[in-house]
Amino acid sequence: MRKNPNDRDPRDGVPESVSRRAFLSKGAAGVGAAALAAVPAEDARAQGAQIRWDLSADVVIIGAGVAGLPAAITARDLGASVLIVDENIDIGGRGMLSGGRVHLGGGHALQQKFNIKDSPDQVFKDWVRYDAGVSRYSDRDLVRVFADEQVATFDFLIDNGVKFIERPIGPEAASTVPRTFVTVEWHVPDEIYAPGGNRKGSGLVRRLEASARKKGAQILLRHEMKSLIREQLTSGKVLGITVAAEGRMLNIQARKGVIIATGGHTGNVNFRRMFDPRLTVEYQQACEPYVNQGGDGELAAMDIGASLWATANQTMESGSAITKTRHVGCRWGYSSLVFQPESKMFPLAKATGLTVADWQNMIFVNQYGQRFWNELDGSYRFFAAAMAWNGDTGKLNGGGPIWAIFDADAAAREKWNTKPPNVDPDGYFYSAETIAELAGKIKNPHQKKPISGEVLQETVNRYNSFVAAGADADFKKPTPMHKIEKPPFYAAWATPILHDTLTGLRTNTNAQVVDTRGQVIDGLYCAGESQGGFAQHGLARCMVFGRVAGRHAAKRVA
Repeated sequence: MRKNPNDRDPRDGVPESVSRRAFLSKGAAGVGAAALAAVPAEDARAQGAQIRWDLSADVVIIGAGVAGLPAAITARDLGASVLIVDENIDIGGRGMLSGGRVHLGGGHALQQKFNIKDSPDQVFKDWVRYDAGVSRYSDRDLVRVFADEQVATFDFLIDNGVKFIERPIGPEAASTVPRTFVTVEWHVPDEIYAPGGNRKGSGLVRRLEASARKKGAQILLRHEMKSLIREQLTSGKVLGITVAAEGRMLNIQARKGVIIATGGHTGNVNFRRMFDPRLTVEYQQACEPYVNQGGDGELAAMDIGASLWATANQTMESGSAITKTRHVGCRWGYSSLVFQPESKMFPLAKATGLTVADWQNMIFVNQYGQRFWNELDGSYRFFAAAMAWNGDTGKLNGGGPIWAIFDADAAAREKWNTKPPNVDPDGYFYSAETIAELAGKIKNPHQKKPISGEVLQETVNRYNSFVAAGADADFKKPTPMHKIEKPPFYAAWATPILHDTLTGLRTNTNAQVVDTRGQVIDGLYCAGESQGGFAQHGLARCMVFGRVAGRHAAKRVA
């Protein structure tokens, strides 16, 4: 969990005079009947005893992000009391750091304003296309729901204060007409975790947060979900959740339903390797250190019998499951995210990174100091080459670190200042007066063996010969332009970074979680990147199914 001296009060308005033990969420009404002292849910279930609840609400949501907030607002609109728990120091999840691109269509008001002809049927046809990787493997029942909910979800956002830049983008991904509009960035820099970084998604989640709180949803931050509570381990209703907060465990009852909106699994090395064994520990997750996608929701649901769904989406080699870093020399170099020194996250991020304008200015080498691919390429062929086995008998899976090697002339062409806080010399950036000396300096937790100075010098010499010849004989880089020959020389972390979670828990069209036998787990829902079956990149699918889950859970008979 993230710790920050400026984080929000985890009680979210619960009065000092009222203990959590006595707090019974009733939406805006606040405090109700007291509960008895907590008994660990697993112990109570094993003993056949009645579980004693610390907190209670109609709908309990795990995660205050792009799926969880719409779920909360929708449930409150239908009269259900709502309690959201989130392990982070603040709301928003990765949506807080996103570019705010909302891929919704169907003929909503902004599309009409720009005379974009669209309909739910067209959305459905586009997103079940067999000729596009991003749509090929999806569950078409879920796509049909997504298509039919487009206009209503857009209207929901407007009704809850979300503002859009009135400029259409697209067509993109599987869509055949423009459907993407960008939200307006939040106006309070101190409440944006990457200020100055064009993080327009902050305006989406902050406005949804404001609406959810105004309507009476209770949000408990720094409350980490530990397990789901079900009548029996693999049968019966889901009754609530167990969370860890302030050094103790709490049982939270969900009278109508629990909604998992925990945000995916890209930060969980063991989980992501179920789909691709190459994704070993050296591959970092986008949007850290603000948020980690640990697969908590999926694991908790799987512990009580839930199934995964449409797992081919995670390895379809299309979209942004893995991305080429654009910011080298820092640990978390996602292509469109920079943590500036004024960010609250900077003490953890440690560096902005050097933003690459032209990949001609460097070469990439693997953990042995060997060049392995055309640096201009950002396709899945590049990722495959980066993750290829390179002879390490002690590490057969994963490719190891990737380093960008360049010289003083390249830094000048890029107009880079190669000093902190632009780079992180604690394992992610090095400089030296010779190539051999540079090789000897490279030390990183994921760099298991030293790079040979002789090998790295040979790699640089060979590349310089390609520049002189005007042709890359090894990897066909178009017209190699710049020799690496002027000291100082630099090595910058440039290992690909993981982004999208594109598979997750199986749900039906009501967002109810389904088990490995094909049966609905009564009282359990899932939305967002934790949900499997639909692989659209970005925010729209999270909000659509968040609303679907919140609506169905609120209407469920307690």
